[in-house]
Amino acid sequence: MAVSTGLGGEQYDYDIVRKFTIMALVWGVLGMFAGVYIASELAWPMLNFDIPEITFGRLRPVHTTLVIFGFGGSALFATSYYVVQRTCQTRLWNSGLARFTFWGWQIAVGSAALSYMLGYTQAREYAEMVWPIDILIAVTWVAYLLIYVQTLRQRSQPHIYVANWFFLAFILATALLHIFNNMAVPVSMFSLESYSLHSGVQDAMTQWWYGHNAVGFFLTAAFLGMMYYFVPKQVGRPVYSYRLSIIHFWALIFLYMWVGAHHLHWTALPDWTSTLAATFSILLLLPSWGGMINGIMTLSGAWDKLRTDPVIRFLIVSLSFYGMSTFEGPLMSLKSVNALSHYTDWTIGHVHSGALGWVAMISFGSIYHLVPRLWNTKMYSLKAIYLHFWLATIGIVLYISAMWVAGIGQGMMLRGFDQFGNLAYTFIETVSFLHKPYFVRAVGGALFVMGIMIMAWNVFMTVRQSKREEAELEAKIAAKMAQAS
Repeated sequence: MAVSTGLGGEQYDYDIVRKFTIMALVWGVLGMFAGVYIASELAWPMLNFDIPEITFGRLRPVHTTLVIFGFGGSALFATSYYVVQRTCQTRLWNSGLARFTFWGWQIAVGSAALSYMLGYTQAREYAEMVWPIDILIAVTWVAYLLIYVQTLRQRSQPHIYVANWFFLAFILATALLHIFNNMAVPVSMFSLESYSLHSGVQDAMTQWWYGHNAVGFFLTAAFLGMMYYFVPKQVGRPVYSYRLSIIHFWALIFLYMWVGAHHLHWTALPDWTSTLAATFSILLLLPSWGGMINGIMTLSGAWDKLRTDPVIRFLIVSLSFYGMSTFEGPLMSLKSVNALSHYTDWTIGHVHSGALGWVAMISFGSIYHLVPRLWNTKMYSLKAIYLHFWLATIGIVLYISAMWVAGIGQGMMLRGFDQFGNLAYTFIETVSFLHKPYFVRAVGGALFVMGIMIMAWNVFMTVRQSKREEAELEAKIAAKMAQAS
């Protein structure tokens, strides 16, 4: 359906999509820069200056929150609001409520980062926000769910495209995960301190039920919603197998909820529980690789576009990393492998294989697809997109390779024994071994940050170019109207 050419009076609500798109880049630059800094603090400990607010312990949750929830979350809001309107051929159900989700989300992310630097945290993986911020997130998220469901209900198309299935599952599952994981009793209305309703091994189980499903739904199912819309649109071909996409959806949604306990091998958790989680983790290989193959095979008959379209490169490389990280994850869930990998930097490498290779690259490709359509112009610099692609790809490879070396070497050293049955290496020797991999990791991260900074500049110039073109068009129209009168 046609959309008006100007930025105002549009058939669809693109204003909210633009806002989230811009903030995704803002949080991405800040969060990834924080990541490079804390990586540098590990490589060169002297960078932990005598300033508590910028030490590793406080900046690490700032990095994860800004990148996962600031960058990733804003990109998901932007793309889901865009996709649901385009595939349902209707405007968002309530534009005012959509703007509330924008401000609620940005305030939550910003205040969480600030609170971490001031030393306020729950000390829980991926869920460190203090209780008032948790409540704001819950209210914002329920509003998001309401908008999405109501927009689907008022669609003009009878069919609900599969990308919306993934987005809706992610929104619903994230609401459940957030609310039940963050149940707590505040010390008082005017205190940021609270007591969790969970304790002991139940607390650990709840934490990793949340932690891994945040990965499963927020960082996987949601971005598969991006994949199922933007890959076919950018390639100009229908998805390879629509039937496979439905199987992919139901298998993934059913299996993911069971796998969180594989983070708790060799702990006080009952052995059968973590074994069951590892079993479901292995089963996850099937839908994950089915989805990866479905996305990559969408290029069938259009492989030549990889030579001429850098945006497709981002999308296809992201699918390659999705396949790799969803193979590595089940492998690491096996108890024999986990005994080596757990508590080492191999886990960090695996996480960033998914976070940088899959989540960030699919987001970059989707945003590059969105921006020209949101501002009705061409991207300012095609060469800058190519440069971004190579910086990001090389940065990811350096990062992951360094962490594989660090993690596997670390695990082997900590398990090494001499001929007398004593530990072959002291702990400080394992720390000394990590210096070179940490240096390479910092370099890889710096390259990745350079890439997103180039992207932010390119988008800024594209928006400025759009405004200039719109002003010129308005001037021409005014001149013609003056001549006519």
